[in-house]
Amino acid sequence: MSILIVDDTPVNLVLLEDILKQEGYTDIHCVGSAREAFSFLERGGQAGPDVDLVLMDVVMPGMDGIEACRQLKDQERLKDIPVVMITVRDDAEALQQSFAAGANDYIIKPVKETELLSRVRSVMRLKREIDRRKAREAELLRMTEQLEMISKTLENLINVDSLTEVSNRRYFDRLLENEWQRAIRRSDSLALLIIDIDDFKAYNETYGHPKGDQCLRQVATALNEAIKRAGDLVVRYGGEEFAVVLPNTDREGAMAVAEQLRSAIDALNIPHEHATIGDTLTVSIGIAAGVPQQRGAQRQIVAAAESALYVAKSEGRNRIRIANDSCA
Repeated sequence: MSILIVDDTPVNLVLLEDILKQEGYTDIHCVGSAREAFSFLERGGQAGPDVDLVLMDVVMPGMDGIEACRQLKDQERLKDIPVVMITVRDDAEALQQSFAAGANDYIIKPVKETELLSRVRSVMRLKREIDRRKAREAELLRMTEQLEMISKTLENLINVDSLTEVSNRRYFDRLLENEWQRAIRRSDSLALLIIDIDDFKAYNETYGHPKGDQCLRQVATALNEAIKRAGDLVVRYGGEEFAVVLPNTDREGAMAVAEQLRSAIDALNIPHEHATIGDTLTVSIGIAAGVPQQRGAQRQIVAAAESALYVAKSEGRNRIRIANDSCA
């Protein structure tokens, strides 16, 4: 246990140090002023030196012990170090000032060996309890951070498609419901795009499932990168289908986004020798958009987008179609 003695009288420093060393305390540091005390305490940087107790004389030139105690307790890294004031004054005002400054105890001069050791042992017990409390708090903080990391990992496992690393159908269902209700409250337009990779079965049969998985990842990445607004979300809707939720987006805005997404897939130039149109991979997109009118009826916008997608596929693929009535 480390003890710092602060006293401007050398003989007092020697006396206190001798008493403590005879009791078995060996890590003792002596300074002659408050300024020297702070200089010593600052040597450890932000962590501070390993000091377990300060014995502080009250009456000293320059900064007195009471002000030194007050400033020590004002510093976050030093405030938990116990301070025992040593004073010739035993009046109520002096004691009140000492405790108001943050002192943990006091000793009246001339110092009696029995009293000094008793107070030191008592305050050291307090310091050990403070250290145990801080250690428990640090461990609790560490465990809390670990639990938060685990929670985020589990959330990703639950809500993210493991192959494409975009959100999955489970998350889509919850998100669409929330956005539907939000749009009703704000009378905002909500748009939904359902995107299907054209002739994907033929792609898998031609190039194999590993290539098919790679293709799905490429498409998901391209869709994600083509989305501009933070609130818009790409999800893997199922198999070779993706969905994009566009809050606060009307029919014209949804058409513009859909064309950006279709063009982004075209730009990948993924070879597909059995494509219905051309010789590269394409997508068809169905759109539904409008201002929701009925709570709990978000399935309507899904059905409308799926119907529009069916039209796009039946008309030849690699095109965009929009439903007429999406959110009644």
